[in-house]
Amino acid sequence: MQARVAATERLTPGMIRVVLDGGDLERFEMPDATDAYINVAFRPAGASYDEVFDPRAVRETCPAEEWPARRRYTVRSWDTATHALTLDVVVHADEGVASRWALNAGPGDVLVFEGPGGGYRPSPGADWHLLVGDESALPSIAASLEALSAGERAVVRVVCDGPSYEIPLTTAADLDLQWLHRYGDERDASLLRVAVEAVEFGEGTPFGFVHGEADEIRGVRRLLLERGLTRQDLSCSPYWRRSMTDEAWRRIKREYVAAMEADAPV
Repeated sequence: MQARVAATERLTPGMIRVVLDGGDLERFEMPDATDAYINVAFRPAGASYDEVFDPRAVRETCPAEEWPARRRYTVRSWDTATHALTLDVVVHADEGVASRWALNAGPGDVLVFEGPGGGYRPSPGADWHLLVGDESALPSIAASLEALSAGERAVVRVVCDGPSYEIPLTTAADLDLQWLHRYGDERDASLLRVAVEAVEFGEGTPFGFVHGEADEIRGVRRLLLERGLTRQDLSCSPYWRRSMTDEAWRRIKREYVAAMEADAPV
């Protein structure tokens, strides 16, 4: 599929909102998930094919150096009436193909993608909801909070670089929100785990949505299993890994997730 940039907005120093319309979006079918995502294909500079392309056909017919870079982005929102698709993209200065694209995107620019997919939506049957992550998980956390109803309990812990990196989060639920600001040293790796360890569970069992940096997510997952949750009580996904490029992380992610899943018994 493909769509075109309608507008962009700088939400924080580290996040850009990109609104897409046109293209194939009349055929876009949003899954019933608040972690819905698309798999984006970024054409490399100097590629011999057009800006609108079939990623699978390119891999079959073009040399490897012309293959598009692949990234996965959460759908922040989908407007069924206007066929507008909104992505909130984390950017790091001018590092990485996705950051460069988002920083320079303008009206009319094409974005090629496959999907959507997704598998999580807050269950109304959960006793309460625990949502944990970093900037990369914010689109899913924000969409999940908007899906909750009055009377439900949501505990949210988000790590970011500082106050200017926080975004408004709205919900009808009873919200317990803490922003955790990085120090820029070794303490950052344990910020989420320490914060979750301090959460009073009270009555009932939460359903945990734990997404973000790989080692941080793995540590929080292990802690929650130790506190009595099961794998069925958790949606955990490592989006990226500290000190690794996106390409290097994609090469080992499958093995890493398998090892994470083996950390503790059901």
